[in-house]
Amino acid sequence: MPRRCGAWVLTALTIVGVIVVAAALWASSDPDGLESIAQQFGFMSTAQQSGYNVLPDYTVPGLSGTGSTIVAGLIGVGILFVVVFVVGRLLARRTRGGS
Repeated sequence: MPRRCGAWVLTALTIVGVIVVAAALWASSDPDGLESIAQQFGFMSTAQQSGYNVLPDYTVPGLSGTGSTIVAGLIGVGILFVVVFVVGRLLARRTRGGS
């Protein structure tokens, strides 16, 4: 990655990090729309757990409070960054290959 590009990536990740922290500080502990409707109409008891819980309820197991939500958000940003970076590199390699 060229040095100039690295500065843009670092700047973007910093901005996203600030947004994650701000969003976590303003996050509501109230249920989201779907859970709220399920409670209101009385079918919440029929809900089933998913087969996996990577970051259940946007928290990190072992941490609590807002800090847990912030860390979960930053983990999500990191995972998304890696996926986009890898796909971008694969597409760039394919383009350079003459396809």
